[in-house]
Amino acid sequence: MENKVKNLKKLVLLHSNDMHGDFLAEDVDTNLVGGVSLLSGYINKVRQEEENVIYAIAGDMFRGSIIDSEFQGISTIEIMNMLAPDIVTLGNHEVDYGVAHLLFLEKCANFPIVNANLHIQTNHARLFDPCKVIEVDGMRILFIGILTESVIAQCKTDGLIGTFVNVEDAAEEVGRICNTYNATDIDFTVLLTHIGFEEDKKLASMLDPAWGVDVIIGGHSHTFLTEPAVVNGIPIVQAGTGTDQIGRFDIMIDTDENCIDSYTWRPIPISAATCPRDTSIEEVIGTYKSRTDAKYNQIVTKFVRQLTHPTRIRETELGDLFSDTLKEALGVDIFLLGSGSIRNEQLGPVVTKGDLRECFPYDDAVHLVYVTGAQLKHMIKYMLRDGVFAGEHCEFYQLSEGLVVEYDQATHSFLRFEFEGEPVTDDRVFTLGLQNFHFLNVKNSFDITLDELKANHAFRTISTSCTQVIEEALLAGQHQNAKGEGRLILHLI
Repeated sequence: MENKVKNLKKLVLLHSNDMHGDFLAEDVDTNLVGGVSLLSGYINKVRQEEENVIYAIAGDMFRGSIIDSEFQGISTIEIMNMLAPDIVTLGNHEVDYGVAHLLFLEKCANFPIVNANLHIQTNHARLFDPCKVIEVDGMRILFIGILTESVIAQCKTDGLIGTFVNVEDAAEEVGRICNTYNATDIDFTVLLTHIGFEEDKKLASMLDPAWGVDVIIGGHSHTFLTEPAVVNGIPIVQAGTGTDQIGRFDIMIDTDENCIDSYTWRPIPISAATCPRDTSIEEVIGTYKSRTDAKYNQIVTKFVRQLTHPTRIRETELGDLFSDTLKEALGVDIFLLGSGSIRNEQLGPVVTKGDLRECFPYDDAVHLVYVTGAQLKHMIKYMLRDGVFAGEHCEFYQLSEGLVVEYDQATHSFLRFEFEGEPVTDDRVFTLGLQNFHFLNVKNSFDITLDELKANHAFRTISTSCTQVIEEALLAGQHQNAKGEGRLILHLI
């Protein structure tokens, strides 16, 4: 019996995620690394070398740079238009400037943005197209965009916007879309997600093979991989964060069976050694940069030395400095600062206004709430749950001076829980400062509700701009220092 000859076509699928406004190349050991000029040069090079190329972005184009925040994403959209992705899905930071502004930015984009689940709660009308079919060389490739509630918490500032609750709901929606489109001879299906690597694996395990999902390209957790994770037969990939690398699939698609015949995937480093520059995109960036430099090159302060924030899930030097600054300036007993608010791993010793804004870009209001000792212990214990240290993308907090917590993961107990040298009693009431985002999301972050906190005392807004508070405090003094140890002492398994 004669073997049937397969009808195979090659697809090169390039992808980025969590770019966070990382527009400029950095000089690393005399070699330029990253930046959208070199990234664009690599993509253009691949488009010239290969016939069937698609470039996708799995969320979080916005936030992380002065150029992005100063122009509230408009600069990013113009730069992305020149980078010319074929398809983009939303990340959580795409809503940082508000849902209405996001819909405006979509009108500025020359590329399609897909999201299957953001909707208006009153009538469940979707805000974006849930998916898009891209045709390449006779192949029909389906892209579906996915977010879940846990990573789109910023939408809680707008009570009219809803989304999926969890990955189970997301899997159900993927099945609904795949069942609808499979009848139109889809050759290949890609999930563009922004839910984190661990959640991607959970999602893949829930997908029915009959739905025909071929690959998952993810984001949010900033996971750098050297090879795909394969769950339920589905390769799952991410490309770290920023523009220092890009993910590349080389896929042979069986267009008769509508599936992958074979593939290779690898992360490609973006550097001047291997990638040509795109000078046209440099001109656009240069225009924006010259405008921001004039405003943000002012020196704010000088630290004793460079201060660091190497991880979100430990006490850090910058975490100590910023939480103390907000505590002292706003007059609260305790300030719990979101670790993710600090976007850079180091700052200083000379700190310009631009350096500070890039390191701490979230200009949230600050709310004063009242917590009992028992509630505070519950909140901190929830923050220190095992999943945080197992790689789950959870909120974590930096403690202001005066609060000392020593925690043993093996017994899930506090060895010390003190405030200003005294053990914290359950009935003592503290004033606590929280940034607006974390105030709105206390249930997700601390397993406590606003109603429970309000029962202690009415809360109120004590600052409309935590960024201004920090900047003013740093302007007022030189030679700041911070230890980054002694407040949160962790004994981990």
